[in-house]
Amino acid sequence: MNAARVLIGEKGYDGMAISDLCAQSGLPASSIYYHFGNKLGVLAALLERTFDELHALFPNPSSFGRLAPVDRLEAWFSAACDSLDRRPDYLQLLVAISIGPQKDAEAVQATVRRIRDYAHASWVDALTPIFAPNGGKNNEALVQRLAVLGRAMTDGLSVANSFDDVSYSSQVAPFVALIRGLAENRGSGAKRKR
Repeated sequence: MNAARVLIGEKGYDGMAISDLCAQSGLPASSIYYHFGNKLGVLAALLERTFDELHALFPNPSSFGRLAPVDRLEAWFSAACDSLDRRPDYLQLLVAISIGPQKDAEAVQATVRRIRDYAHASWVDALTPIFAPNGGKNNEALVQRLAVLGRAMTDGLSVANSFDDVSYSSQVAPFVALIRGLAENRGSGAKRKR
């Protein structure tokens, strides 16, 4: 899996051949085919491993529940961005796979969808106490839209990280300021606990 991650990072999924994987990993092709079936099976297994690693790295917003709502978002997003700064290859791999021709393979779609759903649920969990603590259709719709924006921002940051050397963590303060301003404008109780 480590060899596959390196090769996909260097050559892309389409550029990686089983022979490259054999040379990088030291395993014979027969072992790779036996365990994974084909190159797509290697990719599916790598995505599963990536999901498990991301899940282990990323904090859950509820673990910061003792904080005021916007402070909770900031603490969670800071910790998540610190994780991505340490391992930018995780999200870069996910974004590359999500837009490549293999994105339509059932095994790839299922894992990518699970990763995206987990990220979306985390954003919703972080944003709900700010904008929809008491529910409400309009407030919940805003939370959903902001959760999509948060995911899109981190997806885009994976590209900025690759090409422009922009860290994920450098974007925490501007995004939190945007959320804080929006919350204050809406009167959503974004005040800090004293």
